Amino acid sequence: MEAGIDEAGRGPVIGPMVVAIVSTNDQSKLERIGVKDSKKLSPHRRTQLFRQILTMASCVKSIIVPPDEIDRYVMVNGLNDLEMSKMIELISMCEADTIYVDSPDPRPERFGQRLEEATGRRVIAMNKADAIIPVVSAASIIAKVTRDNEIAKLRREYGDFGSGYPSDPRTIDFLKKWIKQHGSLPPIVRRTWKTIDDIKG
Repeated sequence: MEAGIDEAGRGPVIGPMVVAIVSTNDQSKLERIGVKDSKKLSPHRRTQLFRQILTMASCVKSIIVPPDEIDRYVMVNGLNDLEMSKMIELISMCEADTIYVDSPDPRPERFGQRLEEATGRRVIAMNKADAIIPVVSAASIIAKVTRDNEIAKLRREYGDFGSGYPSDPRTIDFLKKWIKQHGSLPPIVRRTWKTIDDIKG
């Protein structure tokens, strides 16, 4: 049994991050349905594959990490530690002999070793694993679709804030208008992002 772990939404200034795990006893089944890095798939195709993965995989779990929890870790420069803590949780939820991880650390061996020590499982951490290992690609799809669903709910409640990424002018415009109208930030925003300091001036 092999598992893969990946995240979605590490970089945005708005919304949660999602970390997901998928396990299977046959990665070739995932290859046959066309699983690949979620960033290379259209939203429609991701949703199709999301449903297929749920029915095919032995275990599928995800954790939604809210902005305030992300901020607590970023304040102590610990975003990688946050990801690791969620990966440890996910590994405890699914049976797998080997876990492939898309490493946020530029030194994946170090990240993988820490995960092995914490879980007692065999972990292979790699950069860009979501583009190489089918079960990690599957986890990237689960994480991305789960996050997109959460973002859709937030848009219904707060209005159109664009993609939520700092590079999106619509996102910046939304934040500026919100601060002007309300005098503070909504709870969906990551307050530790440099973008917020720039907007507040």
